[in-house]
Amino acid sequence: MPLTETDVRWVEAPKLGFWDQLYLPAMVDGLKTTLGHMFSKKITEQYPEQEPTLPPNYRGVHRLNRDEAGRVKCVACYMCATACPAHCIDIVAAPAPTEWKDREKYPETFVIDELRCIYCGMCEEACPVDAIELTTLYDLTGASREQMVFDKEKLLSVFDQTTKAGTDPVRSRAGKLGAASEPPPQ
Repeated sequence: MPLTETDVRWVEAPKLGFWDQLYLPAMVDGLKTTLGHMFSKKITEQYPEQEPTLPPNYRGVHRLNRDEAGRVKCVACYMCATACPAHCIDIVAAPAPTEWKDREKYPETFVIDELRCIYCGMCEEACPVDAIELTTLYDLTGASREQMVFDKEKLLSVFDQTTKAGTDPVRSRAGKLGAASEPPPQ
């Protein structure tokens, strides 16, 4: 639909007064802002020299938990992959070894694309056996995309690292710091 002459409203450029033409009020306002920032509380952290203080429910790098026998706790039910809105989890299930009496399947491969993940915690919340958790590890780096795709061994090594350091205890139930910090329904 073409515009008519009445649809267009022309405006005039504002007229600058004497002080506005000198730009003194604008410079004073700029100096006030600069001085206010110089004497206010600093909120910028000097990472990596200064480690950030993270909230207790921070969602960082994933880990696959081990059971009491040191096996992968995952039962390859695909609940995490189904719940994942970013579709970053890929699982290939295989029949569990005959000596594993407590489950039918286990993940032959378990891959999470950490670059595609949005760290929402839905995988953690969906897991019926608490096999996947988000840790407080935040300094995730890689030189290529392939290095940011975590396989089962790498996810289990994150479990070994975080339990050894004691930074992320295994959360076996929902609650204050549990899966997505949601309390269980009463």
